[in-house]
Amino acid sequence: MFTGIIEEIGAIEQMTKSSSSMELTIASSRILEDIHIGDSISVNGVCLTVTSFSSNKFQVDVMPETFEGTTLRTLTRGSKVNLERAMRADGRFGGHFVNGHVDGVGTIMRVEKVENAWYMDITIPEHHGHLFIIKGSVAIDGTSLTVFGVKNNTITISLIPQTRGDTVLGGKKVGDLVNIECDVMAKYFHRFYEAKEQSERTSSSISYDFLSQNGFAD
Repeated sequence: MFTGIIEEIGAIEQMTKSSSSMELTIASSRILEDIHIGDSISVNGVCLTVTSFSSNKFQVDVMPETFEGTTLRTLTRGSKVNLERAMRADGRFGGHFVNGHVDGVGTIMRVEKVENAWYMDITIPEHHGHLFIIKGSVAIDGTSLTVFGVKNNTITISLIPQTRGDTVLGGKKVGDLVNIECDVMAKYFHRFYEAKEQSERTSSSISYDFLSQNGFAD
C-alpha cells in the first residue's frame, strides 16, 4: 500500500528488455535508506519488488502483464521515474490509498498554466469513467492528485509548483503517456453496488410460480 506522496525522482540506469518483460536498474538515494530485498517500491505508480540493491541503485523485474499494461515499457536509459516506498504502519498518511496496481494508461491532451497551477487534461481508460468524480482522488504516475473535472472520457487535474518540482509530472507534455490508478475506494463501492443490484434482480425473479415450476412448491 502506498500514499501517492512521491519521495524521490530516480533515473533508469540500466534495462534488460525482452519481448514482453524486463529488468530495471534504478539509480536513487533516499529510497535506499532502509531498503531490503523483497520490499515493494512504487515506480511511476507501479508496485514492483526489489530483487537486489547497492549503495546507490536497486533492481526490479517487470513481468509481462505489467509490461503490456503500463508505461514502463516506454522507458529508456536515463528516463526519470517517481519513487515511493510502501507505507509504514506508523507513518503519516498524506495522500490517499494507492495500491500500485495500474488500471490503464492515459494520454495528456492539454497542459495549461493558470496563475500558480498547471492544469492537465488526461484521457482515462475505457470503461472506467464511472470511477471518477469531481474532487475525488486519482494516482497519476503514482502521484496522489485531486480530480477537478470529468468530461468525455477525460479528467482534469491540477499541479501546484511543489508537485511539479518533486515529481516527473512537471516534465510531462501533450501527447505523453501516464499510468492511471483509480481510487480503490471507488472500485470497492462500485463492486458492492453491482453485487447488491445483482442480488436484488435474482431475488425479484423468484416467485411462487417459479418455485412451483421447479418443484419447490406444493
